[in-house]
Amino acid sequence: MVHASLGGSGLRDTQVRDALLDALGPGGTLVVPAFTQENSRTSRAHRALTSHLTEREKEEFRDSMLPYAPETTPCLAMGRLAECVRTTPGAVRSAHPQTSMAALGPRAAELLDGHDPHCLLGERSPLARLYAAGAQVLLLRVGFEVCTAFHLAEYRTTPPRPRRTYQCVMGEKGNWVTYEDTALDDSPFAVHGAELPPALLTGGELAGRNVTLFDMRPAVDFVGARMSHG
Repeated sequence: MVHASLGGSGLRDTQVRDALLDALGPGGTLVVPAFTQENSRTSRAHRALTSHLTEREKEEFRDSMLPYAPETTPCLAMGRLAECVRTTPGAVRSAHPQTSMAALGPRAAELLDGHDPHCLLGERSPLARLYAAGAQVLLLRVGFEVCTAFHLAEYRTTPPRPRRTYQCVMGEKGNWVTYEDTALDDSPFAVHGAELPPALLTGGELAGRNVTLFDMRPAVDFVGARMSHG
């Protein structure tokens, strides 16, 4: 699973995609987050889209919002590489209207199938399948603060984390659906990432920024233990 920021690198998204697929080989599968954060009344992305509107205009905007469509809804906030992977012929995308993932490769459908629309990034999401499959995570010119894998650790803390209400548009235009799931918080991810044992990490640099590769399973276990004790 790759998180990437290509801005200022001089690299084309297709160039990076192809290099990653070459490195994985014919048996490997490339996964990227393809989130649609704007499909939420409370997300930063949605608030940014509606901050200049009156209350009436905000309601009109929400009533007109289109539902998530795996084949066509863009994931522009996730960066150029994620959108490139999503739009590549043969790509598979998971079904969650807010936290979908996209993948290319022989295990794409297996890893992304069955993403419960009421489970953002927990046991009924592709993260759990990636964990079970022994996936690796590549942070390409980004830091641990955007490491989606750590969200799985939030679902596995003892005691369980609090829950909260989420909303998204599903099925048809303006059809807002409400559900409950774990209250996710990525604010401590950078700190937890800095605490990971160096032996778990392989580091490098690309176009002036750090690159970090690690196995997902021990990293999630480590961060989950930190969250449980914190």
